[in-house]
Amino acid sequence: MDGKSLKKNKEFKKPEVIVLSVAHLAHDTFSAFLAPLLPLLIDKLGMSLSMSAFLDIIRRIPALFNPLLGLLAEKTGIKYFVILTPAITAISMGLIGLANSFAVLFILLFVAGISAALFHVPSPVIVKEASGDKVGTGMSFFMVGGELARTLGPLLVISAVSLWSLEEIYRLIPLGLIASLVLYIKLKNLDVDRQVQKTKEKGDTRKLLRRYWPFFTVIAGFICFQAAMKSALTLFLPVYLTDQGASLWFAGASLSVLQFFGVIGTFCAGSISDKIGRKNTLVISSIGSVAAMALFILTQNIILLSILGLFLFASGPVLMASIQDTDSNMPTFMNSMYMFINFGVGSVLVFVLGFVGDWIGLERTYELCVLFALGTIPMAFLLTRFNRATEPE
Repeated sequence: MDGKSLKKNKEFKKPEVIVLSVAHLAHDTFSAFLAPLLPLLIDKLGMSLSMSAFLDIIRRIPALFNPLLGLLAEKTGIKYFVILTPAITAISMGLIGLANSFAVLFILLFVAGISAALFHVPSPVIVKEASGDKVGTGMSFFMVGGELARTLGPLLVISAVSLWSLEEIYRLIPLGLIASLVLYIKLKNLDVDRQVQKTKEKGDTRKLLRRYWPFFTVIAGFICFQAAMKSALTLFLPVYLTDQGASLWFAGASLSVLQFFGVIGTFCAGSISDKIGRKNTLVISSIGSVAAMALFILTQNIILLSILGLFLFASGPVLMASIQDTDSNMPTFMNSMYMFINFGVGSVLVFVLGFVGDWIGLERTYELCVLFALGTIPMAFLLTRFNRATEPE
């Protein structure tokens, strides 16, 4: 490979990264409808917190097939996954207001989960190819789209409920269809499939897993300790606040505040980790998250909720960049394993949260989540031990 080609491969292709970030925004806006609607769905269908948690698990079940989807993505036109999934997710999530039973909700959320898996497995690999030697920065751009969606999603759907009703949020579906049409126009000539296939993944997956199992174990440990606190806030914050007398609008807006500052934390974290290292960034975000969550429980100050958002979501692009930093020749499979761990571990913790919340109440559950999240700090220190490539020289 000549010097010109090498330079091109290391170039940060900002327009391509921004398009993929917008795709993430379009898709995840509709995925963010469940949490702010939970208080209404609980009242409508008479669900407990455990049943509500199971709804989120249903969305995560397709993640069990992420490794298979990762291999499938290597053999198909992966950009079409990115193009079609916003429309599919919009249709399934837009219809949940019409659900008159738990079974109907089950089906709609399971379809949304399949769509989310099809979107999230291949897209970070495309981002990596477009980011050159600034993978952390590229992942921050990409993750900002997702976090901004979780800021706008609650505001959009609560506004729709206020303007129409829970049953009429299906009127938002055309927005997802338009998003897919726009993405088709923007991505149809983007040769991302050729970029990824230049480094066609070949190898023994079992050998790869044996080699990287200590690294994946550390990643799983970090996600496990963080997932309880993260799920308690992103799924149950509206329920927690409405139980304490807040309006549905205020509860949804509080979730958007958390997610908005999560956008800022996400945007900055990847670039910071490129400069000071993945481990150092994770340690700082872990300590900040635990401290801010503890203070929020004591004071319930919305300013602390915004600070919590800055630190809590900062780990996302750093973990994804750490996965892509590995010297594996199968980056899509590695990313699919990360997604499998992330959603799998998160599903277990969500169910536990629902059960514990029914048992001792959400307020006491939030306190336990803070103590449990202390485990993220030693896990962050262990990351470098098993993946030296994540630290700058």
